[in-house]
Amino acid sequence: MPELPEVESIRRQLEPLVTGYYVTEASSHPSGKFTPAREVVGLGFEAISRRGKYLLFHLDNATEMVVHLGMTGQLLPVTNLSDPYLRAWWKFDSNLILGYRDIRRFGRIRIYSPGLYEGTLGSLGPEPLSDDFTVEQFYASLKRSNRKIKTQLLSQRPVAGIGNIYADEACFKAGIYPGVRQLTKSQTGALHESIRQVLALAVENGGTTLRDYVNAEGKKGKNQYYLACYGRDGEPCVECGEILRRVIIDGRGTTFCKSCQQR
Repeated sequence: MPELPEVESIRRQLEPLVTGYYVTEASSHPSGKFTPAREVVGLGFEAISRRGKYLLFHLDNATEMVVHLGMTGQLLPVTNLSDPYLRAWWKFDSNLILGYRDIRRFGRIRIYSPGLYEGTLGSLGPEPLSDDFTVEQFYASLKRSNRKIKTQLLSQRPVAGIGNIYADEACFKAGIYPGVRQLTKSQTGALHESIRQVLALAVENGGTTLRDYVNAEGKKGKNQYYLACYGRDGEPCVECGEILRRVIIDGRGTTFCKSCQQR
C-alpha cells in the first residue's frame, strides 16, 4: 500500500500538471467507489494537498476530491483509455488525461466539503513531518491505548501516514520491539525521531517500490534500496549481524532484530 512518502511523491509531481486547469471530461468504473470521479467535470483544480495516505484535490467550487490509493492504486497521465485496470480518468483543458489505475480495486474516490470527512480521514493524527507532531502529543496519544505499538501506528491515530513498511523501519531505527504495549518517555522520543528520519529519507528517495508502486511519471521509487529492516527477514541485521526474524503482530507480518529490539 502506498504510504506517506509514496503519496507525497505523487502529489509533488501532479500539482504542476493539473493545478490551474479545468476538467472537460471524466469517466469511471461503475463501482460506487469510483463514480464520484465524474462529479468534477467543469471544475478547476486549484491545489493538491495530502493528509496521511490521502490526496486532496482542491476544487474551485469549495469542495475537495479525496483519493485513497488502496493497495495498488496509481495516479498518472495516461493515453490508453482501454486499459482494463483504469478505474477513472479526467481530461483537462490542457489536453492532459489523468488516470487512476487500480489492479485490486481497494482504492476509492470521494467528494467532501473541506474538513467534513468520514471514516479514517476524519480521525487522522498529526502529520509526522510537521511541527504539530511533538514528542509530548505522541506520548500522550500512545498512553491512551494498551494496543501494541505497531498496531497503534497503523491505526493512523497517533500519527498519520505510516503503514507496514515504515512502522517496521521506524521501530528498528528506534530500537523498539513493535509488539510492546507501552513506551517510556525516552523510548517515545526515540521513536518520534526515527519516524521523522525514516519518512524524510523515503520522501527524498521518491518512495519505496516493492511491487506495484510507481510515481506520477510511471517510475519506481528508490527507497527499497535503503530499507534496513522491512522485508529482510532471514538476512543479517545491518547494525549487529544477528539474523532478522519475522513474526505476525495483530495480523501483520513484522520484521525485527532480536538483539537490537529487545522485548
